[in-house]
Amino acid sequence: MSISVSIVEDDAGVRSSLAKLIDSSPGYRCLSQHPTAESAMQELPKANPDVILMDINLPGLSGVECVRRLKPVLPATQIIMLTVYQNTEHIFNALAAGATGYLLKQTPPAELLSAIHEVHGGGSPMSSHIARKIVQSFQKPLPAAGNTDNLSPRESEVLDLLAKGYLYKEIADKMGLSYATVHTHIRHIYEKLHVRSRTEAVARHLGHGRGSFQSVAGHRR
Repeated sequence: MSISVSIVEDDAGVRSSLAKLIDSSPGYRCLSQHPTAESAMQELPKANPDVILMDINLPGLSGVECVRRLKPVLPATQIIMLTVYQNTEHIFNALAAGATGYLLKQTPPAELLSAIHEVHGGGSPMSSHIARKIVQSFQKPLPAAGNTDNLSPRESEVLDLLAKGYLYKEIADKMGLSYATVHTHIRHIYEKLHVRSRTEAVARHLGHGRGSFQSVAGHRR
C-alpha cells in the first residue's frame, strides 16, 4: 500500500515539485496540497494522511502552530518539517509542537522519499546538519542552575508555553498580555534561571540540562 502524503507549503512551485516527486515515485502518493495552515487545519483531519510535509514560514498561522493544532486530531499522522530554517529555536519549537522529523528544503529527492518512508515506519528523520545542532545543544555546558521555584506563577506559565513551542506573540495572545509584557517576563525568567536563550530555559524546565532530550521527545507525543 502506498504511503499517503499531504503537503503544506505556500510556494506554489515548491508545492507542485514535491507533489510531482511523490506521485511519480512507486510506493508514495500525494493525497492533498495546502497553501496555508488554515486550509490544512480545515481539510487534513478529513484527508487523514500518513505523513505531512510542513513548511514553517506560512502566511497567517505558522507551520509550528499548525502542527500543534493538528497533532491532537491526527495522532497517528507523522509530520516532517520541510523548511529553510535551521536555527535551534525553530527546531525545538517544531519538535515540541509534535513534529517527528526535520529536513531542510535542499534535501535531495531520494533522501526526502527515504525520510518519508522512515518516519512512516516509526523513525525520526533529520538532516545531518540539524541532528548535529540538536546534539550540540544538549552537549553544551549550561551555567549554574537557577531554581525554577523562584519563578512567579505567571513566569512559570510563560515558561511552560515556551517549552510547548509557542512563539512570543502566541503566548501574548493566549495569556491576554501585550507582547512587551511577555518579553519582560521572559527576560526575568532568563535572569532567575541564569540562562541566555530559550533553548537553555526550556532545558531547565524539562529536564535540567543534558538529560532533557527524552523529556522533549516525550512531550511532543
